[in-house]
Amino acid sequence: MSTPGKANLITDVSGLRVGCADDATALTGTTVVLADTPAVAAVAVAGGGPGTRETDLLAAGTLVEAVDAVVLSGGSAYGLAAADGVAAALGAAGRGFGLVEDPNVPKTPIVPAAILYDLNNGGDKAWGDRPPYEALGREALRRADGTFDLGSSGAGLGARAGKARGGLGSASIVTDDGLTVGALAAVNSFGSVYMPGTDVFWAWPYEIDGEFGRARPPADYRADAEDWGAAKANPAPGQNTTIACIATDVSLSASQAQRVAQMALSGFSRAIRPVFAPFDGDAVFVLSTGKQPLPDPVAFSLARLGELAASTLARAIARGVWEAARQDSGLSV
Repeated sequence: MSTPGKANLITDVSGLRVGCADDATALTGTTVVLADTPAVAAVAVAGGGPGTRETDLLAAGTLVEAVDAVVLSGGSAYGLAAADGVAAALGAAGRGFGLVEDPNVPKTPIVPAAILYDLNNGGDKAWGDRPPYEALGREALRRADGTFDLGSSGAGLGARAGKARGGLGSASIVTDDGLTVGALAAVNSFGSVYMPGTDVFWAWPYEIDGEFGRARPPADYRADAEDWGAAKANPAPGQNTTIACIATDVSLSASQAQRVAQMALSGFSRAIRPVFAPFDGDAVFVLSTGKQPLPDPVAFSLARLGELAASTLARAIARGVWEAARQDSGLSV
């Protein structure tokens, strides 16, 4: 049976580190997924109000197929500047794509990013013409490591999941034959992660080893098609989003990673209801660190990876909200 990796984090995928940086005054933050060497990447965007950077570059047929890092950030459009800080620091370290090898021509780090809206969460956003996000990006990159905090941390610090506190979640899975898939999610959804009238996560069928509380629905539970439970009331455009990153150590081409990204989107649907609404900016990146070959037959292995990505993402979403709730309650995390 497949089991979570050692840390049950996206960093169980060999070749990746994650760093988080918070601004407690502004109640916002940034999370960076750093690839030790450039990783093949793809993205799938399903929400109606996305905020992204360099996602066009990940489309099929474009020049660059690998990225140096992925940034998830609060701050709405301001938060995209976090990727500027990451790119500047990586460029200074000699990382990046170069058309020519010339010491006088700086390389260009490839750093796609996605943001969520946390501007109306009560934090002090009176930053004038100096939003904190470039500095937060640099700090998150500096902190990149194999372990990191979940819940109210990084890009999930000021997030809301429906009417509940949102958060940063992660999970991993390792198959019997050694394939590893990890997921990272910053959960700021319009929809609710809980089944209406309960404390049970929609993602409960995918839970492993009580990682988000073991709550189960009553045997006679029936979902009402028009009951959204604790979804946000009176949403405004652009104020909701779940942004995520999937990673695997299996070697994928850009088009294969794109297929995994498209399949991974169903992980949102398993964990949040409703999802992909006009005012959500839901997006998922996929990274391949290429540490082991894609097993034959290729099409079947891609289907396996896509399904593993979806279920692991659902778990990561629930874990983010669960860990934030535990922090609110004062329980040990």
